[in-house]
Amino acid sequence: MSKLDGKVAIVTGASKGIGAAIAKALGAQGAAVVVNYASSKEGADAVKGVIEQSGGKAIIVKGDVSKQADAKGIVDAAIAAFGKLDILVNNSGVYEWSSLEDITEGSFHRQFDINVLGTLLTTQAAVGHLKEGGSVINIGSAVSTSQPAHSSVYTATKAAVDAITGVLAKELGARQIRVNSINPGIVETEGSKSAGFIGSPQEALFVSQTPLGRTGQPDDIADVAVFLASDASRWLTGEKITASGGLR
Repeated sequence: MSKLDGKVAIVTGASKGIGAAIAKALGAQGAAVVVNYASSKEGADAVKGVIEQSGGKAIIVKGDVSKQADAKGIVDAAIAAFGKLDILVNNSGVYEWSSLEDITEGSFHRQFDINVLGTLLTTQAAVGHLKEGGSVINIGSAVSTSQPAHSSVYTATKAAVDAITGVLAKELGARQIRVNSINPGIVETEGSKSAGFIGSPQEALFVSQTPLGRTGQPDDIADVAVFLASDASRWLTGEKITASGGLR
């Protein structure tokens, strides 16, 4: 028996990168998965295909988590397709690196709307359907504590996710709904590649400071998500797990 047999999961921003890896890992462990995407239908279809090829169930749902109607629509689609909801992974996120002088109103609001408001709105939509034993998993970032230069807005959004995780763990604990976060360090994704980080001197510097001596892979984060989604983590809530290979 797989760890998540009979469970239903939503993964936001699941068409690529960490979200795609989490969706596929949850599906491989028996969960029926709602693969949310904002723009890349092709990527979402590919994730759905992988889950189905291994005998799992999945649907894709387009939606912008920063819009209340879209967040509700993602959850409604899960209930319509599978009849219930057990796991919510708030993975949708964007990031921009910029110096203080280059911050714009548009950049600020885009990052806060998706990373912070999106986490709240999707959880708000889901919580009425989550029952005892439900698991909410927020994807934060190690930047909330490492606080690198040129990341003030992005770091602020992930610090907010840390705070939301702690607050909602207390708020939903009486209903036996757990809320935890995974805070990844350096991970090789489409985004980190397109940003020019992978293969750069900066990546080499970070790897040299990482006790486990390598850049993370999406599957490294997905395995932690499976643990937090499963009953094996039944006594954990309000935790922020830094998955960074030891980089601090």
